[in-house]
Amino acid sequence: MEWKTRVTERLHITYPIIQGGLAYLAYSDLSAAVSNAGGLGQITAMSLPDAEALKQEIRKVKEKTDKPFGVNFAIGQYRRPFEHMVEASLEEGVEVISMTGGNPSPIFDLLKGTDVKKLVLVAARRQAEKAEELGADAVMVVGQEGGGHVGKQDTGTMVLIPQVVDRVSIPVIASGGIGDGRGMMAALALGAEGIEMGTRFIATKECVHAHEHYKEALMKGTENDTVIIKRSIGAPGRALKNEWTEKILEVEHQTPEYEKLKDYISGEANRSYIYHGNDQKGFGWAGQVIGRINDCPSVQELFDRMKNEANDVRTRWC
Repeated sequence: MEWKTRVTERLHITYPIIQGGLAYLAYSDLSAAVSNAGGLGQITAMSLPDAEALKQEIRKVKEKTDKPFGVNFAIGQYRRPFEHMVEASLEEGVEVISMTGGNPSPIFDLLKGTDVKKLVLVAARRQAEKAEELGADAVMVVGQEGGGHVGKQDTGTMVLIPQVVDRVSIPVIASGGIGDGRGMMAALALGAEGIEMGTRFIATKECVHAHEHYKEALMKGTENDTVIIKRSIGAPGRALKNEWTEKILEVEHQTPEYEKLKDYISGEANRSYIYHGNDQKGFGWAGQVIGRINDCPSVQELFDRMKNEANDVRTRWC
């Protein structure tokens, strides 16, 4: 059964499934596995220290797959220059670049005159319209169920996706609360032409940088075991509920200022949990889809399962 959409055609992939940027986690093992399974794997560029490290990671992916893959730029998260990292991606022949968490205009300027496909993550209809105006090839639209940074309006995926589909002409990729074949079919029914998954890919064998404690929390947790942090500073994000996020919420309640929060929400605190499983000194991003995650398969096993689930839905529809 074929899965052709404008997303698969534009990105030259078999299935309309895209792996999220996953700060500090999306490196060559995971990216190559997703691409080999027929989706679009991605590397997290700004988690790497410099352009040379990014080039090396890109080369590692190419050693592990001959399929298309992308590089993700979380431009609003790291507060440091990214232009040289974009140039490194171009020098290595990357064919897809995605942008999340900030104004994508500077990257669009750097990509002028190239054939690189441009994907932009948005959390609101107006953001999607703006991305199309800039020249995006597709928009990844995340609902409030998603892990990591989400929109300020708390609009759910079921409402947000058709809103955006009705207002833009470029393909829409649904994100937020999707982790299986039924979720994918629901997204397609809403008018999306692909899906992006982040949290579900953390709980896979090839996400080798994620600590087992983190993966276990994703498998054992319910949809009620996540919490929104950083709302007080205008950058809401969904994370696993633990001792550290409780501290964050306490600080937000008492003194909602970035300077007071910065040590609690830093990359160091994030890595402390996701790399070392230390929930007393760090946090991990996660979406409400953890209520649907019960195991840690290989990426290929996950894709095979999703295809079977989606085909079952198609059969019932017919």
